Amino acid sequence: MRRGRTTIRWAAGCAAVGALLAAAPASGVQPDSRAARTATVSVFPMLRVPTARMTALPSGGYTPAQIRAAYFLGPLLRSGINGKGQSIVIVDSFGSPTIRHDLAVFDRHFKLPTPPALAIIHPAGPIPAFRPTNTRIGWAEETTLDVEWAHVMAPRARIVLAETPVSENEGRSGFPQIVTAEKFAMKHRLGGVISQSFGATEETFPKGTVRALRGAYLEAAQPSHNVTVVSASGDAGATDYHNDLTTFYTKPVTSWPASDPLVTAVGGTDLRLDGRGNRTAPDQVWNDPGYPSASGGGKSIFFGRPAYQHADASVVGSHRGVPDISLSASCGHPVDIYQSFSGNGWQIICGTSEATPLFAGVIALADQVAGHSLGPINADLYKLAAMPRSGIVDITRGTNTVSFRQNGKNYTVHGWAAVRGYDLSSGLGTIRASVFVRKLAALAKR
Repeated sequence: MRRGRTTIRWAAGCAAVGALLAAAPASGVQPDSRAARTATVSVFPMLRVPTARMTALPSGGYTPAQIRAAYFLGPLLRSGINGKGQSIVIVDSFGSPTIRHDLAVFDRHFKLPTPPALAIIHPAGPIPAFRPTNTRIGWAEETTLDVEWAHVMAPRARIVLAETPVSENEGRSGFPQIVTAEKFAMKHRLGGVISQSFGATEETFPKGTVRALRGAYLEAAQPSHNVTVVSASGDAGATDYHNDLTTFYTKPVTSWPASDPLVTAVGGTDLRLDGRGNRTAPDQVWNDPGYPSASGGGKSIFFGRPAYQHADASVVGSHRGVPDISLSASCGHPVDIYQSFSGNGWQIICGTSEATPLFAGVIALADQVAGHSLGPINADLYKLAAMPRSGIVDITRGTNTVSFRQNGKNYTVHGWAAVRGYDLSSGLGTIRASVFVRKLAALAKR
């Protein structure tokens, strides 16, 4: 594909698609000029790695079969609703140098079909050579989780992995490149859903700098694009990181882009399953003891209450409330990934970076049922939650209050308890995909 071409015809097979997408050359697209002028903000992947130990075989995390059973995907998959004809765009800083190989190993082990395509693009510039620093390993783990588990939920969907470069102070200043990558994906109609498992605490943005970075979400909401954007709500409960990425705020905060009203914020649950994927207890808000490790949620300081949350004004007040929906994220009940970029083997992983690609895969299924991409879904989610038998399942257990020790002092940041209806720890609840997918697609057709 030559620079300036606006459409891409997907070919069968990864190699053909990769050739087509060589259109995003290292120097092909420059970051959004306004966004590039914003101040430095630390962007971080929203995942937790309970142990760095790797094993030769999956080491106790939930399997694809268990997660599919927990969310009742079986009836959909058996009826051919498997993401066929759809594409999921996954955006990650740096990416993983071994993702093709690692996905293939993951699929072989769990007897999953190879995706119709795994295209890797670099719309914002070349990716620096991989070095096993903490930052690069973290983003590679994030990428692996995103790709492998979005594929679990929508096994016949194409995957477009948009890897973005970050300047020399790794982990920072990455939002302009992310904007560039997402705009490129929409311009070339590469997918109906964008999955992003990263964020930055709202308080770390200098005043007025977020507006220049919202361009991709504003475009996604336009009828000419109609792309659904989903984002992880955070992994530190009612708090989150300062710009140093080592200390936490001692007051309630939330993170952007999950807090953007045009983005669907995905929180985390603690999913307790037996070996067949049946629940052994009701879902509850993810909240592990010790180091802040819980479902992100709270009230935005940037955005006022959107119309779709007016009925929940008693909860959110005059603010945009986060999250909107929640799926599996607990480190007490993690999932397995396979990776070979740092060592070689299986490891367990968790966080709202797990919940987000799971939900992105579900949206790809709904796109298939609808026959078109759904675009922004938040208004429809809140309508569905008010309907009986909608496939949205309320969560009424748990809280995202966290306690931690920092700088020699003990702190507790009080969050919110899960209650009937909407709350700031689980959102509207979780999903029963066999019902939810069809209901969401039907509502989008109205």
